[in-house]
Amino acid sequence: MPNRLAHETSPYLLQHANNPVDWRPWGEEALALAKQEGKPIFLSIGYSACHWCHVMEHESFENAGIAKLLNERFVPIKVDREERPDLDQIYMNAVQILTGRGGWPMSVFLTPELKPFYGGTYWPPVAKQGLPGFDQILEAVHEAWINNRERVTETADQLTAQIQSISAAVADTTGSPSLGLLDAAGRQLERSFDPTYGGFGAAPKFPHAMDLQLLMRLYARDGRSEWLDMVRVTLDRMAGGGIYDHLAGGFARYSVDARWLVPHFEKMLYDNALLARTYAEAFLATGDSEYARVARETLDYILTEMTDPAGGFYSAEDADSEGEEGLFYTWKSEEIREVLGEDDGDLMCDVYNVSPLGNFEGRNILHLPKTLATKAKLLGEEPVEFTHRIAKLRKKLLAARSHRVRPGRDDKVLVGWNGLAIDAFAFAGAALAEPRFTAAAKNAADFLLVNLRTAEGRLLHTWRRGVAKLAGYVDDYAALANGLVTLYEATFEERYITAAVELVDEMLAHFASENGVLCFTADDHETLLTRSQDLTDNATPGGNSLAATALVRLGLLTANEAYLSAADRIFAAAVPLMERASMATGQMLLALDLRLGPTPELVFCGDGARELALQRQRHYEPRRVIACRPGVGATSPRLEALFAGKPTSGEVTLYECQQGSCGEPISGVAAIQRSRNPR
Repeated sequence: MPNRLAHETSPYLLQHANNPVDWRPWGEEALALAKQEGKPIFLSIGYSACHWCHVMEHESFENAGIAKLLNERFVPIKVDREERPDLDQIYMNAVQILTGRGGWPMSVFLTPELKPFYGGTYWPPVAKQGLPGFDQILEAVHEAWINNRERVTETADQLTAQIQSISAAVADTTGSPSLGLLDAAGRQLERSFDPTYGGFGAAPKFPHAMDLQLLMRLYARDGRSEWLDMVRVTLDRMAGGGIYDHLAGGFARYSVDARWLVPHFEKMLYDNALLARTYAEAFLATGDSEYARVARETLDYILTEMTDPAGGFYSAEDADSEGEEGLFYTWKSEEIREVLGEDDGDLMCDVYNVSPLGNFEGRNILHLPKTLATKAKLLGEEPVEFTHRIAKLRKKLLAARSHRVRPGRDDKVLVGWNGLAIDAFAFAGAALAEPRFTAAAKNAADFLLVNLRTAEGRLLHTWRRGVAKLAGYVDDYAALANGLVTLYEATFEERYITAAVELVDEMLAHFASENGVLCFTADDHETLLTRSQDLTDNATPGGNSLAATALVRLGLLTANEAYLSAADRIFAAAVPLMERASMATGQMLLALDLRLGPTPELVFCGDGARELALQRQRHYEPRRVIACRPGVGATSPRLEALFAGKPTSGEVTLYECQQGSCGEPISGVAAIQRSRNPR
């Protein structure tokens, strides 16, 4: 018989709806029950694409004996961390304090007052390999709750005080941001760089998209080739590695080894959005068409597999299918020959390093030890023709793979992650001259603005199959506002600037604290143990970092000094973190780079202005904003200050403005095209 999760919309919660555990969603009913019965809460937090979450479900939450213990002695609550990042953030801090590490599934025991007193991550059902059994944990926690309540309460109070201290740990808001911070960040990245395989640090390796973007901006500032070399080695190795899906495009979340060979096979929307933008930027910065190819294939993967018919983008695909991690993506050599025939099969096995022994649990992860161009030369083939031949063979393998059982897909639409995807699609649409990507960004933005906004203009966080719910977090407002600015620059439809300004105004009204740092939750959000402020990035850019980015861009485009001042307050608070932990503040450093400038406002007006403005975006200019009025179309009052005194019809003209003043207008197509400064 289904439990109370059967009425939820989250795919992760629905995965647990038939467990014998009497799961309840987080809410008033479950929290009141804990107080009424005086029982501790067992809070389990995970997400649908999490491999070890699936393992713990099958081992423990489908176990009748463990379910009996949970149901009789605790109030079991299941939470999707992607729906409730506020809860995940608070209780992850508790687990890290208790154990020195974190991860998912997250397992935390709370008092009825929601104070944590014990926790961890994955526990096997019975003790093994040095890990305590979940059955032992449940017995010990119950015994402590019944017989040593005073000590439990004391621990909970102390732990709560520590969490509240961490959450509000923005003490110094008087820092002075400078260009030196950017250079120092580059030097820190250089020290942790792997010159052989690219990336930063040892295994497991994550892509670090924001750090790669920062290195490209540093190169654009001083022309130091080492910055760009680090980017190229990393992007080349990732694109050739097993972390990249060579058949359908798109990247897995991270590599378990230093070589980018063996991925953790789950695919997340945010990784693919961030990396697609990074590869598109690298194409502009280097002219290397391979980076454009990877960006296109990654965005095409999102369009093919991760896009709802209504316009929004889905969240994730699992690592597992048919109960095995990576089964969908891996091959045996005989399977390839069966699809392609002996000769073509041998060629593909050679090119993608497929062997009878395999490189992953007896099967093969496709990867490219040598680029296709290099391989063509070694085989005496013409590179372009060879590449086309391999592309046709890849399509045949992809078609064969499509008949396999696919990994599960989390088809909820999250506003913040969609904001990152809108930014990527809009940027790539302009940078790569791909109108279909721009159209996808528009469809998603229009969908969100209609379906995930209240009548009062506030954002909701999540949508699935027609149901939108949960109050938006600061990340949602900041990511969507930033994506809308990029979409404006790709379309010059001024309604997107209007919408971005409305979101930023709501964000500042409901999330700003006295010190200028934005809180993760709004001022009218559900009361939790703490209302956190966070200046760091995680797998995604942090809310304050994205907010600073959007505020700088909108401040320049709308001539609103209040937005620039709001960004400056965030920068001032983030200086100590940027100094000591640059790899945790990549997006903040990108925003600071834009703020420190020089950041010209490029204003195109007149007949043919749109085409010239779009051409300008096919060059690498990371520090600028672009506006355009070609003399037709609806206008936004938010941009009136920027266009004041600039005729929007007649001969096409470019105005290059900065800090409230403009240089001599440049008129005529030829003169404008000659004027571009590549740096």
